[in-house]
Amino acid sequence: MYKENIKIGKSGIKFTDKHGNELGGGEAIKKATNRVYNWWMDLLLFKIHFVSLHIPFWAVRKAIFKLGGVKIGTGSTIHMGCKFFDPKGVVIGKDTIVGNGAFLDGRDKLIIGNHVDIASEVMIYNSEHDINDAHFSPINGSVEIDDYVFVGPRTIILPGVKIGKGAVVAAGAVVTKSVGDREIVAGVPAKVIGMRNLMKFNYKLGRARLFQ
Repeated sequence: MYKENIKIGKSGIKFTDKHGNELGGGEAIKKATNRVYNWWMDLLLFKIHFVSLHIPFWAVRKAIFKLGGVKIGTGSTIHMGCKFFDPKGVVIGKDTIVGNGAFLDGRDKLIIGNHVDIASEVMIYNSEHDINDAHFSPINGSVEIDDYVFVGPRTIILPGVKIGKGAVVAAGAVVTKSVGDREIVAGVPAKVIGMRNLMKFNYKLGRARLFQ
């Protein structure tokens, strides 16, 4: 299956990476172990995503998500269709709602606070490729979303971003830089277009919709 990475010659067996660079024995074992782990993770994600897409009961989805490693606070809900990338890195506070069809990356830390409203089809990434690197290597950066933030539908949040308390991200925005407390941002890339007037935050989002 991966015969292009294993060369057998008169001098013995040689292992190479996907770029054709020769690997030492220790490096080859590390690569092989990582590949097996990725296969296991792919199977785990298949099971989690199957439940997320097809089971309309939050109690069942919550149990499966927690078994997969997602940390979910009291009263929080993730609607159907949410997908993950390494769920162990995802931490969600209390009374937070994640809309349907969201994508929550977990290859680095993704911390979502309390009373956060994340709308439908929002994508949050904490790993991206270095487009100037010869090997197209990944660059990881944690994402933190503070309490009482509202993230509009189809927003994309990129690695290394922190969104401050009470901030608002308009629908369809691409957030490439951190957002301050109570700032309202919009656009591609997202820029500040105003400030939220509310100074004291004490509301609760309440019960999520049934069978979603």
